Amino acid sequence: MASGGDGAEASGGRRVLVVGGGIAGLGAAQRLCRHPAAQHLRVLEATARAGGRIRSERRFGGVVEVGAHWIHGPSQGNPVFQLAAEYGLLGEKELSKENQLVETGGHVGLPSVCCTSSGARVSLELVAEMASLFYGLIDQTREFLHATETPVPSVGEYLKKEISQQVTGWTENEETRKLKLAILNTFFHVECCLSGTHSMDLVALAPFGEYTVLPGLDCTFSGGYQELTNCIMASLPKDVMIFNRPVKTIHWNGSFREGTFPGETFPVLVECEDGSRLPAHHVIVTVPLGFLKEQQNTFFDPPLPAEKAEAIRKIGFGTNNKIFLEFEEPFWEPDCQLIQVVWEDTSPLQDTAPSMQDAWFKKLIGFLVLPPFGRSVHVLCGFIAGLESEFMETLSDEEVLLSLTQVLRRVTGNPQLPAPKSVLRSCWHSAPYTRGSYSYVAVGSTGDDIDLLAQPLPVDDSSTQLQILFAGEATHRTFYSTTHGALLSGWREADRLIGLWDLQSQQPRPRL
Repeated sequence: MASGGDGAEASGGRRVLVVGGGIAGLGAAQRLCRHPAAQHLRVLEATARAGGRIRSERRFGGVVEVGAHWIHGPSQGNPVFQLAAEYGLLGEKELSKENQLVETGGHVGLPSVCCTSSGARVSLELVAEMASLFYGLIDQTREFLHATETPVPSVGEYLKKEISQQVTGWTENEETRKLKLAILNTFFHVECCLSGTHSMDLVALAPFGEYTVLPGLDCTFSGGYQELTNCIMASLPKDVMIFNRPVKTIHWNGSFREGTFPGETFPVLVECEDGSRLPAHHVIVTVPLGFLKEQQNTFFDPPLPAEKAEAIRKIGFGTNNKIFLEFEEPFWEPDCQLIQVVWEDTSPLQDTAPSMQDAWFKKLIGFLVLPPFGRSVHVLCGFIAGLESEFMETLSDEEVLLSLTQVLRRVTGNPQLPAPKSVLRSCWHSAPYTRGSYSYVAVGSTGDDIDLLAQPLPVDDSSTQLQILFAGEATHRTFYSTTHGALLSGWREADRLIGLWDLQSQQPRPRL
């Protein structure tokens, strides 16, 4: 009999199940496959494809990113960048030393053109001045990390308090002052997209500085981000991935017997929606936090310990969506990269609750111009976060196309602007196994909650160890919300298991 009395070694290795085939789950599986003890490894993916929130689609004659868009901080400390380089997925520019040394501070670059909702062009000098003010304040918010107390609970409240003090010193005419506030309002919306939140008032101020920005100018994959997850998947033995196998309940801390393994008992039994039951010694859960928030009461049996369940409730998880618009002819200049939209008569200092039906699109930050896919294919990518983004998901493609055609006619001042040929959008909040985009540290939570979420079960060491392990972007204290945070978390949990196995293999076995 093996140590621990669970018969693992008797049948030649540990049975490990990874729940979720995103980059965290794939990264964990790749690491585990290299260990001789992990002879029975399966990745259970609820959908028909791997990659999770990395999702590249062939559309418009090219590849568009419905999910993750950039490698944030592509430099030596970023494992996604290193892996992509190893697999030969990046170009010379992306791999260049110059690119790796750029310090962006995590801030988005300035727009090529900025238009108001009435069709006026905003001077880029004024936009740069407001960007400098806004990002200067964002940098200040990071300094509260080790402060004994914070002046206000949220990033949003801090920014608004500081901006209202600045406004008193503005000497321009009222029209310019109002325009400056409207520009700042757009920057608030940009920050909501970056943080994956409805409002910066929901983002906790004290831990905000714990998120770590890596050096490097954010870059993309010319062949699609999913090439990376495809490469990882291709390195796995052929029977490891099981698709279209959503998990219903993870039964743990038990002593389960399965007919297929006579004489063996397992501490964990994974029950799938299709009725299949898979026993395991260890399960690595890599599902998105949005799914855990919705399903945690039925997903674990027995229920999670109170403090872990509380951490799941407290950590923030919001929605950031993209809307791609395809045009016959570009209405923008050839060198244009980012079109910023400023809604006049908006201000971060005014709390307005717009009616979703008529005003959801006011949360759009503007449009990224995608590199042209061909002579006649021109695509813009709009970004929108929060409740407005979730409302957008409830509309039809036709309604979204109509609304954005009207928006573009307003901002270009051209009522005859041809409507886009087609629309494609992400709907991450409606996706049943995702329920949003990515995590943030919400008011009322701290980095300790992220560590709590990452803690394996059971918490005490008395029973069978490491039955359920947790990975995914929301479990990484300093890189939450990123693909590199997700990948590192998958590696972390694989290493945790390997550490246990190596320790157990050194222990003398009890004699029969």
